[in-house]
Amino acid sequence: MTPRDIEYDVEHGLDHDVDPSADHDVEHGFEYEHDVVVLGGTGVDTTVYVPELPLAYQDTYHVPPVIDRIGNTGSGVALGCHALGLRVTLIDLIGEDPQGRLVRDHLAGRGVRLVWARSEAGTTRSVLLVGPDGRRLSLHDPRSVPGARLPRELYLPALRTARHVHVSITDFCRHVYPDIPDGVTISTDLHDWDGVNPYHADFAYASDLVFLSATALGGRREEVMRDIAARGRASLVVCTAGAGGCHVLDAGRGDTRHFPAQPLPGPVADSNGAGDAFVSGVLYGRLRGLPLEECVMLGGIAGAHACTSTGTHEDPIALDALLERRRGLHVR
Repeated sequence: MTPRDIEYDVEHGLDHDVDPSADHDVEHGFEYEHDVVVLGGTGVDTTVYVPELPLAYQDTYHVPPVIDRIGNTGSGVALGCHALGLRVTLIDLIGEDPQGRLVRDHLAGRGVRLVWARSEAGTTRSVLLVGPDGRRLSLHDPRSVPGARLPRELYLPALRTARHVHVSITDFCRHVYPDIPDGVTISTDLHDWDGVNPYHADFAYASDLVFLSATALGGRREEVMRDIAARGRASLVVCTAGAGGCHVLDAGRGDTRHFPAQPLPGPVADSNGAGDAFVSGVLYGRLRGLPLEECVMLGGIAGAHACTSTGTHEDPIALDALLERRRGLHVR
């Protein structure tokens, strides 16, 4: 990939003349331009609503309309944080294909700043089978290219003016960690990591705030959470369990606490995107300096909201709605 392969988002004001070698001075009052920079994780989800999961074999199923929507984890975190009033920039490799156009158009329509370079393999895609209870099975096509990298000139200007960086577990994103300035906090979501697969290690041990799902951990949840904190730099490890709430390890306190899931504001429609919404709510609370308990509650409210809307990231909760629901819970 050469610099001429890079398409900059001029509409949203990326400065072409920024010197990638310029110093970044956090300690002396440098003004942040970005609350959250999200690295990687855009794509398109093709959602298929099926009568049951697991799906029994038969030659043909007649299903409701199959829909292509923006999806994948980076898109969800960026859209969720933007809906909560945070200043967000999303940086990724995207294909020059219809799926890439869908991603770019959706983000532009929502006012989310996107900076991107061309992916030779095309835009990441997933096929999501969603059952009547909202559970899903994801068939993920990462469209990965061996040796692919995010061009440094693409992301360095944003990193130098960021308060926080969220790193998706896309392979090329692991190489950005050394370029994230000291003093900038980092989060990642390991999703359904089993605590063993070495692919996730760079992300797990180089992030300050680590999210993961309990799905593949079984009885090793506590062991894996403590391993992340002990071997890496994480001050907080959050393990989500869907309707079972989440477990949070505060490395400073040394204990793990359980937090219940928040009540759903309506019927379950689709659980896709709930984890990314949870991350967005927690990040909002952290960047506002709220106590841990408040951050987790806001994440839970955002995640519960996502479960009641169709699609992966079509309707992230807005800040007013988040705070109103938080006040309602406080009254109870």
